[in-house]
Amino acid sequence: MENKTKEQNALGQDTAQPVVDGKKVLLRLKDVKQYFPVKKTKLREKQRYVRANDGISLDIFEGETLGLVGESGCGKSTLGRTILQLYPQSHGDILYYKDGKGIDLKNLSYEEMRVIRKDLQLIFQDPYSSLNPRMTVGQIIGEGLTSHGVFRRGDPAMKEYIFKVMEDCGLASYMFNRYPHQFSGGQRQRIGIARSLALNPKFVVCDEAVSALDVSIQSQILNLLSDLREKAGLTYLFITHDLSVVKYISDRICVMYLGNMVELSESEDLFTHTYHPYTEALLSAIPTTEEDNGGRERILLEGDIPSPVNPPNGCKFHTRCRYCQEKCRNEVPEWRDMGNHHYVACHFPLNAKEG
Repeated sequence: MENKTKEQNALGQDTAQPVVDGKKVLLRLKDVKQYFPVKKTKLREKQRYVRANDGISLDIFEGETLGLVGESGCGKSTLGRTILQLYPQSHGDILYYKDGKGIDLKNLSYEEMRVIRKDLQLIFQDPYSSLNPRMTVGQIIGEGLTSHGVFRRGDPAMKEYIFKVMEDCGLASYMFNRYPHQFSGGQRQRIGIARSLALNPKFVVCDEAVSALDVSIQSQILNLLSDLREKAGLTYLFITHDLSVVKYISDRICVMYLGNMVELSESEDLFTHTYHPYTEALLSAIPTTEEDNGGRERILLEGDIPSPVNPPNGCKFHTRCRYCQEKCRNEVPEWRDMGNHHYVACHFPLNAKEG
C-alpha cells in the first residue's frame, strides 16, 4: 500500500479550484446549515432546533477581506466557527481549496482536520479572555508552532521566529517573557493576532476583532490587519456589527439576518446602491455629519428579531419591514443578481430600476 502523509490523505477530495470573474475561490460554502438542538422540557415533545445558519451558499476569494455584518444573534460568529469546523455543520458542504485541490472539510477525520487547521485560524473578540494568563507572550505564540511540528520545543530558531512575528504585529522583542495582564487591550489583541498568524495561515476569521477595543485603538488594529494581509497574502472573514468598520477594511460585504444572507456586494457599491430594506436600516444608523447625510432618513426597526427556533414564514424580515407585502409573508425570496456583482434576497428590491 502506498504510504501517504496525513496532509496528502486530506487533499484531493473534490474538484479543481474554481475561478470566478478571474478570482480564485479559496473557500466555497454550499447550502450550509447549522442547527443546534433545543433541550426538551416535556417527555414527548418534538425536537426543536435553533437555526443559527439556514442555507448559506457563498464563495470566499483568495486575498480578499469579506465583511460579515448583522445584528447580534443573526449567526455571524456561528458561521465563522462552522467554516473552521469548530462546529461541524448540520448540512451542506464547506470546500477549502489547497494547492489547486478541493477539500470537503466535513469529511476529514480529527487528525486530518488538525493538519488543515494551521491554514485556517481565528482571532477572538475578547483579548482579555482569549489569552492564557499563566503563559508568557513567547509561550502563547509558540504553542501552535510546537503543536504543529513547525519547531521543536526549546529550538533557538523558534525564538528568533517568534521575535519576527512579534515585530510584524507591532510588539517589541523585550515583551517576550511578559504575561497578558501586563498589557493594554490593544496590545493583547496584537498578541492574539500574532498567535493566529505565526502558522502562516491562508484564511483568518476575525470575530469582532476590534469591538472590545477603544475607538482610538480600533484604527491601529484595522491598519495592522490590512498591512498583514498585503504582506502575507491573507484572506479574512471579518465579522462585525459595525458597518463603519467593515466599510473601511472590506472588499466585499455580506449582510446577514436571522441565519440567512440578505445582501452581498462590493463594499463601495453597497453604500451607494442599497437593495434590501434591512441593509437600508443598518446604513441609516451610521453616524454622519449633516453635510454627509444627504437627506438620509433614520430608520428605526420595530419589534425584536424573531426566534431562530420558530422563524416566520416567507421572508424572515417581513415582520419588521416597512415595505412588506402579501408575497413577503408567504414566499421565501430567491437570490437575485442586480448586476455589478451585487446580489439580494428580496421580492421587491429597493431602487431596483435605478440599479
